[in-house]
Amino acid sequence: MTGGSRRRSLARSAQRESERLREPQPLVRRRIASGRGAMEQPNATGDGDAALTPRFWLMVVLTGIATGLFGDLLMWILFGVQHLAFSYHSGELQAAVERVSDARRLIVLVIAGLFGAVAWYLIRRYMKNETIEIDDSIWNGDGELGARRSLATSVVSEIVIGMGASIGREAAPKLMGGVSGSVFASWARLSPAQRRLLVACGGGAGLGAVYNVPLGGALFTAEILMGSLSLPTILPALACSSVATMTAWLYLPEHATYIDVPNFRFTTSLLVWSLLVGPVIGLVASGYVRLIGWVSHHQASGRTMLLAFPVALTALGLIGFEYPELFGNGKDMAHSVFLGEGGLALLAALFVLKSLVTAMCLAAGGSGGVFTPTLSTGAVLGGFFGGAWSLLWPGTPIGAFAVVGAAAMLGASMQAPLVALVLVLELTHSGFQIMAPMIAAVVIATAVTRYIDGYSIYSARLAAR
Repeated sequence: MTGGSRRRSLARSAQRESERLREPQPLVRRRIASGRGAMEQPNATGDGDAALTPRFWLMVVLTGIATGLFGDLLMWILFGVQHLAFSYHSGELQAAVERVSDARRLIVLVIAGLFGAVAWYLIRRYMKNETIEIDDSIWNGDGELGARRSLATSVVSEIVIGMGASIGREAAPKLMGGVSGSVFASWARLSPAQRRLLVACGGGAGLGAVYNVPLGGALFTAEILMGSLSLPTILPALACSSVATMTAWLYLPEHATYIDVPNFRFTTSLLVWSLLVGPVIGLVASGYVRLIGWVSHHQASGRTMLLAFPVALTALGLIGFEYPELFGNGKDMAHSVFLGEGGLALLAALFVLKSLVTAMCLAAGGSGGVFTPTLSTGAVLGGFFGGAWSLLWPGTPIGAFAVVGAAAMLGASMQAPLVALVLVLELTHSGFQIMAPMIAAVVIATAVTRYIDGYSIYSARLAAR
C-alpha cells in the first residue's frame, strides 16, 4: 500500500470512529476527541423502537394532563361516597367509621356488595371484548385498552372502596392513566412500541397523581411496567408523572399522603433488627403474593359473583364490628402504626385479617388494586416485630419499625426495591435518616422473595393464557 493510500485509509477509519451511532441522531454529529462513544454508558443508548419524537412528547404531556384530571374525578367520587356512607369530611376515615353504628357499617357493606356485584357482572358481560388489563397489555400486548369498560370498572371500583371494601384505590387511576395514553397514541398514530411506553407512563402517572408521589410514579413506570431505567424510558416517565401530579393539585392536596410522620433517627437497634427481619418479611411476602395469585386465578365470575361478592362484603362488615380498621384500602391502618399506635395483639390481628379480607374481596370478584393493602400489611407487620424487638432492645419508636416494614413488604411483593423505597419516602416525607436500615431490609426481603419464587403482586394476577 502506498503512502497516499495509507493516509486515505486512516482518514476513513478516523471518520468512521467519529460517527454517532445513536438513533435519533444528536445535533452534534461528531464524537469527542477520544473517539469513544456516548452509548458506552448503558443508559444513554438510542431510543430503540419507541422513538422520542416531538409528536410523542406532546402526547406525553396530554396524557399527563388527562391522567391528573381522571385522578381528580375518581378521588372526588371516592370521597363523596365516603361522606355519604360514613359522614366522612376530613382527617382519617377510620375515625368516621368508628363514629357510626355497627348496623350502619353493615348496611353500607351489604349495599356495596350488591351494587358492585351487579355492576361488574353487567360490565363484564356486555363489554367482555374490551381489554382493561394494563400490565398484560404492556408486557404481552400492543398497549390497546378499552376506554368504556375501563372507565366503568374504575368508577364502580372507587364507589365500592368508598363504601368500605378492602381493596386498593390506585388501580382505577392507574388504569385510566393507561387508557389516556392508549387513546392519545391512537389519535397521534404512534407506533406499537411508542404506544406501550405511553400507556406505561400514564399508568405510573395515575399512581403518582392520586398519592402525590411524582417520582414514585415515574419509577413505577420504569422499574415495574417497562423494566428499564434507561433515559428513553425514565425521561417521559418523569415528565408524565410530574404533569399528572401537578394537574391533580386542582383538587387533591399537595401535602404528603401520611402527614405528621416523625423524622425517625437512626439507631443501631433498628439496623440490627432490619438485617434480621428482612428474610422473614421476604418469606411472608412470597406467601402473600402466592395468595393474591391464587385468589385472582380462582376469582368468582358470572352469576357466581352475584352471590359471592355480597357475601364477602357482609362478612367484612361483621368482622368490622371488632376491627373497623379493616374498612377501605388500609391507609389509616398504616398511618396509625407509623405514628406509633396499637398494641402487639392488635397489630398481629390486623396483619392476618387485612391479608385475608383483601384476598376475600378479590376472590369474590372485586376489581381493584393491592398496593395500599400491601403497604399497610407491611406496616403493621413491621410494627408487631418491632414492638416485640423493643422488649429486648428498647429505644426505637414503633413507627420507625413500621416504616421499614412497609418498605420491605412493598419491595418484596412488587419485586421493585427502588420503587418501594421512593414511594415510602414520598408518602411519608420521612425516613431519610433511617435510609440504611430501610435499604438493608428491602434488599434482603426482595432477594429472599426472588429466590423463593420471583412473582410479584402484578405478575401473579395475570390471567391464564
